[in-house]
Amino acid sequence: MTKQEGTATLPSYLTVTNADFEHLTGTEKNKKFFELANTTKNQICPIRDIVARISDKWSVLAIYGLGGYGKLRFNELKHKIGDISQRMLTVTLRNLEADGLITRTIYPQVPPRVEYELTELGHSLMQQLQLFAEWATKNGPEIIYYREKANKVIKDRIA
Repeated sequence: MTKQEGTATLPSYLTVTNADFEHLTGTEKNKKFFELANTTKNQICPIRDIVARISDKWSVLAIYGLGGYGKLRFNELKHKIGDISQRMLTVTLRNLEADGLITRTIYPQVPPRVEYELTELGHSLMQQLQLFAEWATKNGPEIIYYREKANKVIKDRIA
């Protein structure tokens, strides 16, 4: 059993800023997030970069699938997610692997067997996504209500 390596390296002109916000609370923490995001010109802003990487629906669903079902083969994960194309799942899994959120294990057999699994880092993200999913489930009906209300106001303005 061998693990495939291949984490991408950053170009030499980019650095990653690491800020410790754990000692801050409430408004102070929010202000520091924005300060960091707005002062990282030639650096990767961890907030924007990571949110951009994981905010697409496929990354979230892949993480959720691997977090909920454990180690899965490509087609098993594709089946769990549903309407994702093979190409899109491949790209998504490569990105998540490059970020250290999942591992890809290749078993040397014929035909080769490949399994994907969350890393410790991926599991820590999964915990945060579960909080978000619970919030979305709880507040979804209210959000849909306001969304429909806003759409009605727009239609009334046009008419």
